[in-house]
Amino acid sequence: MDRLTSMAVFVKAVDLGSFAAAADVLGLSGPMVGKHVLSLETRLGVRLLIRTTRRQRLTDFGQAYYERCKVVLAEAETADALAADQLGEPRGRLRVTMPVHFGRRCVAPVLLRLVQQYPALELDLSFNDRFVDLAEGDYDIAIRTGSLEDKAGVIARRVARQRMIVCASPAYLNVHGYPTTVDTLGQHQAIVYRRSGRISPWLFPSDGHPPEEIIPLNRMRMDDLDAIADAAALGMGLAWLPSWLVSDRIQTGALVALLPDRPAFLYDAYALWLQTPHLPRKVRVAVDALAEALPALMT
Repeated sequence: MDRLTSMAVFVKAVDLGSFAAAADVLGLSGPMVGKHVLSLETRLGVRLLIRTTRRQRLTDFGQAYYERCKVVLAEAETADALAADQLGEPRGRLRVTMPVHFGRRCVAPVLLRLVQQYPALELDLSFNDRFVDLAEGDYDIAIRTGSLEDKAGVIARRVARQRMIVCASPAYLNVHGYPTTVDTLGQHQAIVYRRSGRISPWLFPSDGHPPEEIIPLNRMRMDDLDAIADAAALGMGLAWLPSWLVSDRIQTGALVALLPDRPAFLYDAYALWLQTPHLPRKVRVAVDALAEALPALMT
């Protein structure tokens, strides 16, 4: 077996804690992961991992070898990136994880155009609202929205600012009236976004102060933005959503944008990637394309 490939499989098995998890991420079978590790152990003449039915652990030599493998693989990645830059266009597999709706409606179209422009570039896209660790998930880029945690070894670049608006259907407003201020939102029913048990507050800019936060009365809580927009269009209550998501519904009259005189909160979207001595051209080109194209889609 190719030694560099076996090293990469071994490192992934250690990072993820099991052969099965590594197999799932790498698109291999569990036995094939085992063969790669066995190939290394046979070549070296020493055990790297001790596995039981419940867990696996590195031997002392395995720990030292694991650390060196990470260095070797990073250098190989850097060498490949240098070669790609010499060739003058992005190439190889670009692995991106992104939120479901923002990814499908905004990010993916930009990346698909990029693939059309560069025939040597491949795409591997994951649409998932949960947080995915860049290193463990084997991704080149992660798209995140909202505030970010300061994490060592991760670089972030803002690629868009989503304008958040309060909206409701004409039918709802005819019955319950139009809220004219943020304070009067509390007198209305709302459909709110909740993920991992936490309700996301509605945010409104406050001059020179942190954003004003409110959680309106709510009978319905959902973890799907499109479903919230659909419920609002049916007259079930107010919704606080990105303008790009509801612009079509507003144009057709299914929803009405409220509080037009109140500045909209701008929800930031970022591209994140792991810090590396040499940023692969495919990553740089993709992030530049997103930063250039996404702002126009946010209105």
